[in-house]
Amino acid sequence: MTAENIYIILAVLVLFMIVMMLVVGSRLKKDKTLSPLAGLAFACIVAGIFFGNRPIIGFGLLAVGVILAVGDIIIKAGRGRAR
Repeated sequence: MTAENIYIILAVLVLFMIVMMLVVGSRLKKDKTLSPLAGLAFACIVAGIFFGNRPIIGFGLLAVGVILAVGDIIIKAGRGRAR
């Protein structure tokens, strides 16, 4: 195994642990759910990690995921101010 493969495996495991924490946390707090935009952002980031061996595709998907996540944060912050 190369260092790159180990990095990818560790990144996927960390992301899996984050998802599991979100699932457990969402069961404890019923009003907090993952929005569709946040789910799409997460999927783009995971796909970007998997396509890491093709830099244009991998970094492009990571960038799209980050932009979607920031957009979701901005939308949620706007809803909080409106209340």
